[in-house]
Amino acid sequence: MSSKINGHVSPQPCPHLLVFRSRNGPKPFRALKDCIRVKPPGGRAAIRREPTEVARCGTCEESSRSRLYACVACAAVFCHAPLLHSHASDHSLSIPGHEIAVDVDRAELFCCACGDQVYDRDFDAAVVLAQTVNATATTSTSGSTAMQCSVAGSQPENLRKRRRVDYRPWEPDSGEHISRGNQSIPLLDAANASLVSSTQQPWGLRGLNNLGNTCFMNSILQALLHTPPLRNYFLGDRHNRYYCQQKNGAINGTKNSRLCLACDMDALFSAVFSGDRTPYSPAKFLYSWWQHAANLASYEQQDAHEFFISMLEGIHEKVEKDKRKSQSPAGSGDCCIAHRVFSGILRSDVMCMVCGFTSTTYDPCVDISLDLEPNQGGSGKSSSAKSLNSFNVEADCMRPNQNCGISTLKGCLERFTRAEKLGSDQKLFCQKCQVRQESLKQMSIRKLPLVSCFHVKRFEHSSIRKMSRKVDRYLQFPFSLDMAPYLSSSILRSRFGNRIFPFDGDEQDASNDLSTEFELFAVVTHSGRLDAGHYVTYLRLSNQWYKCDDAWITQVNESIVRAAQGYMMFYVQKVLYYKESENQGTS
Repeated sequence: MSSKINGHVSPQPCPHLLVFRSRNGPKPFRALKDCIRVKPPGGRAAIRREPTEVARCGTCEESSRSRLYACVACAAVFCHAPLLHSHASDHSLSIPGHEIAVDVDRAELFCCACGDQVYDRDFDAAVVLAQTVNATATTSTSGSTAMQCSVAGSQPENLRKRRRVDYRPWEPDSGEHISRGNQSIPLLDAANASLVSSTQQPWGLRGLNNLGNTCFMNSILQALLHTPPLRNYFLGDRHNRYYCQQKNGAINGTKNSRLCLACDMDALFSAVFSGDRTPYSPAKFLYSWWQHAANLASYEQQDAHEFFISMLEGIHEKVEKDKRKSQSPAGSGDCCIAHRVFSGILRSDVMCMVCGFTSTTYDPCVDISLDLEPNQGGSGKSSSAKSLNSFNVEADCMRPNQNCGISTLKGCLERFTRAEKLGSDQKLFCQKCQVRQESLKQMSIRKLPLVSCFHVKRFEHSSIRKMSRKVDRYLQFPFSLDMAPYLSSSILRSRFGNRIFPFDGDEQDASNDLSTEFELFAVVTHSGRLDAGHYVTYLRLSNQWYKCDDAWITQVNESIVRAAQGYMMFYVQKVLYYKESENQGTS
């Protein structure tokens, strides 16, 4: 017999556990909660009366057996070896009511009569709460060490054991050279890069004219024009602007005519991938965007990230939805091409620090905004004075002769998914305690998009000081990125192991259909001051980097890209990246 918890099949409650709970009242494990010991940081929980205690079997006095269990009723410790003799089973048979024990090294309940693990939500919640509080308490002391490891390129012990396959671009062998014949030519001669003419540059690489402080628009458009899923959608005529305009009466000028940013995007793709190498002026697209975002319609410099969000919203609002998917939720990623490419789902867990009750919410997102790591190595997310304190830290870094250090994209992601303790002025109402309690909050990624966009918060605004600053701290970002450690399934598994608890969901299968390995293909940078800066995009095409500075396209070395001040990074799933490069090489 089994039952379902949040869509998952859970085992039928152990009858011995039910009897034990009925005999010992509503809190049968209250004595064990004081014996939970957690090895920092974020280690496995164990049961010890004293931190230095060495558990031994009360019958054979062995401490090296495969499993040692402490009887919950009398606290006696006995060994259990399934293939050998079990003193724990002998104890449970000799004294009725002593069937339930706890693994002293794993803090997991075990029924000696059934010979299997049993699950109690209250006990598991207490263990989870102890692990989470311990991890949060040790964050401040281990933050600087973790930062040094990230800067030095070393990895924690638990990550070193994972085998990683380095990215290598595809190169044809002698047999593939023969099979290709004379039907195609190389996109780039790496040995004589300076001699390659513009006609041999990758297809679709075309400059965009600056129409008056529109570098913010050009930089984002260059990244989107070379986003593989988005490029394949528009070049595959999945959105035909002539059909869309005719359907909405725009060609005949009827009253039903409407603006469609997707149609202008389709025209932009056609112009850029037409083969013409002269710089293109996206005036029609700019005008359409002004109509969509009237509050930003001016020739003043705008924020590239704000333009990116506004443009995706415009495509989402105007694209005709598939009738078969009209009932799909907005966060499912199936409503329009913008969401199918960029939409992911974030998970937010808020845990009561008193009872362990956890409230979980899910929010769709098209990008992830990351805070730079603190100057002194980073202790994680700050508490109630987060905005003010982070502004003060960045303001200090802007002082002359101040060593601001460096941040890493992986460090920012770890900080984003790290549990943070909410301040006393941010107490949330606990549905179980029925009062406001202090809580722990942790973010994670439930579903990965096809293309992950990371936005670095380089512009700090202080409402108290009534001033704004730009954070010029250097950020290291990898060309290959594994997003598995930041998924909800990975974070829950690392925190809770194989426990069954009341707030688990379908995280295990949330991203099985998609790869967690991503490749960097575009970097949007910002140089200069907050009010007088300039945006530039670096594109990775055929494993070669190009600098798109409005109308000027130049080939650059990857060291130039690594040294750039990244503002927005675009990563595509590695499987899609390989297909994109291969298609370019055979076209």
